[in-house]
Amino acid sequence: MKVSLSLALIFCLFITSIFSQNPTADRRISQRKTLMDNSLAKNLEPVSIGPSIFSCRVTDLDVNPDDPTEFYVAYASGGLWLTKNNGTRFTPIFDHEASMTIGDIAVDWKKNVIWVGTGECNSSRSSYAGTGIYRSDNGGKTWSWRGLPESHHISRIILHPENPDVAWVAVLGHLYTSNSERGIYKTSDGGKTWRQVLFVDENSGGIDLVADPADPNTIFAATWQRSRRAWNFDGAGTGSGIWKSTDGGETFSKISTPDSGFPTGEKIGRIGLAAGRKAGLASGEMVLYASLDNQNSKPKKEDEEKKEDLTKDDLRKISVADFAKLEDEKLAKYLKDNDFSEKHTAKKIKKMVADGKIAPLALVEYLEDADNALFETDFIGAEVYRSDDGGKSWAKTHGDPLENMHFTYGYYFSNIRCRADDADQVYLIGFLILRSEDGGKTWKNINKENVHVDHHALWLSPRNPQLLVNGNDGGVNISWDNGESWVNCNQPPVGQFYAIQADNAEPYNVYGGAQDNGVYWGSSKYEASDDWRQTGQYPYKILLGGDGMQIQVDKRDNTTVYTGYQFGNYFKINKLTGETKGISPKHELGERPLRFNWQTPILLSKFNQDVLYLGANRLYRSFDKGENWEPISPDLTQGARKGNVPYGTLTTISESPMRFGLIYTGSDDGLIHVSRDGDTWKKVSDSLPQNLWVSRVQASSHSKSRVYTSLNGYRNDDFTPYLYVSENYGETWSAIGTDLPAEPVNVVREDPTNPDLLFVGTDHGVYFSLDRGGHFQSLGKDFPAVPVHDLVIQSRENELVIGTHGRSMFKISIKNLQAMTAEVLAAELKIFEISKRKFSKNWGKKEPYKEVKNPESSVWFYSKTAGKINWTVKSKDGLVLQNGSTEAISGLNELKYTLDVAEKTVSVYQKAVNEVLLKDKKKTIELKKSDAGKVYLQRGTFVFEIEKGGKMESQEFVVE
Repeated sequence: MKVSLSLALIFCLFITSIFSQNPTADRRISQRKTLMDNSLAKNLEPVSIGPSIFSCRVTDLDVNPDDPTEFYVAYASGGLWLTKNNGTRFTPIFDHEASMTIGDIAVDWKKNVIWVGTGECNSSRSSYAGTGIYRSDNGGKTWSWRGLPESHHISRIILHPENPDVAWVAVLGHLYTSNSERGIYKTSDGGKTWRQVLFVDENSGGIDLVADPADPNTIFAATWQRSRRAWNFDGAGTGSGIWKSTDGGETFSKISTPDSGFPTGEKIGRIGLAAGRKAGLASGEMVLYASLDNQNSKPKKEDEEKKEDLTKDDLRKISVADFAKLEDEKLAKYLKDNDFSEKHTAKKIKKMVADGKIAPLALVEYLEDADNALFETDFIGAEVYRSDDGGKSWAKTHGDPLENMHFTYGYYFSNIRCRADDADQVYLIGFLILRSEDGGKTWKNINKENVHVDHHALWLSPRNPQLLVNGNDGGVNISWDNGESWVNCNQPPVGQFYAIQADNAEPYNVYGGAQDNGVYWGSSKYEASDDWRQTGQYPYKILLGGDGMQIQVDKRDNTTVYTGYQFGNYFKINKLTGETKGISPKHELGERPLRFNWQTPILLSKFNQDVLYLGANRLYRSFDKGENWEPISPDLTQGARKGNVPYGTLTTISESPMRFGLIYTGSDDGLIHVSRDGDTWKKVSDSLPQNLWVSRVQASSHSKSRVYTSLNGYRNDDFTPYLYVSENYGETWSAIGTDLPAEPVNVVREDPTNPDLLFVGTDHGVYFSLDRGGHFQSLGKDFPAVPVHDLVIQSRENELVIGTHGRSMFKISIKNLQAMTAEVLAAELKIFEISKRKFSKNWGKKEPYKEVKNPESSVWFYSKTAGKINWTVKSKDGLVLQNGSTEAISGLNELKYTLDVAEKTVSVYQKAVNEVLLKDKKKTIELKKSDAGKVYLQRGTFVFEIEKGGKMESQEFVVE
């Protein structure tokens, strides 16, 4: 089969220009910029509070072959980072483009040119869509968009080794919908225009590309057919295959044909490619490898066919009479092997069947749901094929199966690498890292200590055959001995959190459930440091493994934590002792299994923290901390849907802080229900857009009948921000947030102090509204365009904790935002409460080897308009101690006062201080300049005044 395009067709149909419109990206960038430019909170700055002991998924890395201490790391949703010191420190360089999710990067090290293909290709639940391809000609200082707006997920970029204007790109395409902008693209003018040079069909995209190391005109491409829906994932098809071009990627011919020796058919999954040359020959013959996720069933072994254990297939067709004849021992083994409750003994089950209470089939249906369809499969999985004749013929390299590499999610892996000058040195990366030194015949596991599983990137040094740089779901690892030992390089805080929580300890702790890396907790006072490497005690502690999910903390002791991992596996944990007990509710025999969302929602009641709610497809409540459960609702979804992913599940729960039993739920299939008594339920979502994921329901703290909701169209490739409010318990809804960028909304959070203050987290940032959703503004300065999955307000400290899916956690003081009422916003000037400072005689003191620092006090004020502000510091009795001026923006402003006294006023101030001391019969003092050359305020009460255009505001503050 040969795919080629006439020149006319190419120019008519398949050229995309850098100047082409990209409506989604344009709206994201332009509206995001508008909301930042108009923000009253530009001077607020969220503070990163980690953790960084684990990383989010690394999708690619590119290392300087001449200086491997310099390399770039691309994260699935954490952006692009650069290190110049061998991974000791990293700097982000791709934080403010339309999207910062990355599928692949390519670097021209000689010209300092970087290409970034946005949208990772791993097809996971949180594989965000990109907005095309970007290029930097100055090492990441500035970026230009280079087209391919409908690519969504870019899997590979390769650059011509001699012509910097030529590049090839593998485009996987949309994740949740079909599209024709898939396949392989080529540019000959540095990305200004692109030609689609290989197209298979609307569900099959480009997944890998590799060029012959000795001939850049010989290019091999892999395509992958996959279809994902919220309820099903099909990662194989006839569109998966290998293609070859001998004319620089202008035309391609399929080489994975039925007679080639490479597997074909409907069960062919993701394919990875690697090319190298045989060692020891002058020119070297080319070797081509292909890693395959083979989703055909494993052939049954003879001992399996003769197995005498009772199986589900046996029970599907057994009669009641024959069931009664089953040996108790055989039935008991089936019950034990399938984790039935201990109360379900063989004798009791037989009696239930004999009495007609259940049919034998119930013992099958009790177990079967989408979880089983997802995990109870027996695929061949990972295989490696090799061609020594340019892809004409293929042979599997190994006789033994490559166990523990793909399991049932080979769509996540299937990558292979070999050395360009010695192709027998080959590496397979998947769940583990395997190394072969004999062309793939035998393999060794080099997934050693200190290395996370789930691997997506591997760089092989062309100069040093012992040097490997690896990227996985836990971060970056470097090996200097060909995988025998590894160094971990997790300095960037790039965790992918699904859910976060805060307790009421002092200082308060934060908790987070993270993709790939479990559940962690640590102090909100965390500051990044390497000190822990000496103590061995990292500030954050792990509570649970797996994919970390939602967390609730009993705030009566700040020690009892309820949390879990994917698909409803939840536990009660004592975080200090480590005592852990499973608490997930179970269905009864005769019922179908409960359906649990990937991120199952839980909620502790604010009225009684013994009361715990958990959402499956119906809502469960426990009055005794999860020991016993009762269902308090019918199925609150549209019902089960055939597929291999649990669907028709609850995604969010909210109980009104104003009334016990006033509960809202939302589901993944678009339903919102309300109960006003914790017993009877009413659907209230019919007037909303239908069949969208309900990402959050939030009952108001200020009005009993008010409720907010956000809907998310990400799983339909719909990027509209859906946000609504109801003032009558969901009977009717009004759209809010209509000025938000085209970014799916993940969370809406109402401020508990100011009823007009709302916060929203989207797939690309965090926003706030001061008019209850009428208009939104960007929160904070230079916040990265990262997915924000959760927001928590710590009421005592008036801080917002931001849980990102790619940049770990942040906190930001919202005390002054909470004070920005309609009255304040109408005023010309408003100075906010100034925090107390504790006097220290060491202010401004020089410490060895450190820079002299002045103390600082942050003075926050609101100015309705931009302009010059004059400020003055006075003693309580009116003595002017210091003054100055600054330029204010329209909105919140921070003035950092160094607590010093003007030199001309020192003598007068000293006299006033000593008069007070003498009056109190205390020893007088002499005010001397500090090492910083300043004299500072002493203990007392002072007045800070600001003036603009004749309008003056003042605020007292205290030095203790």
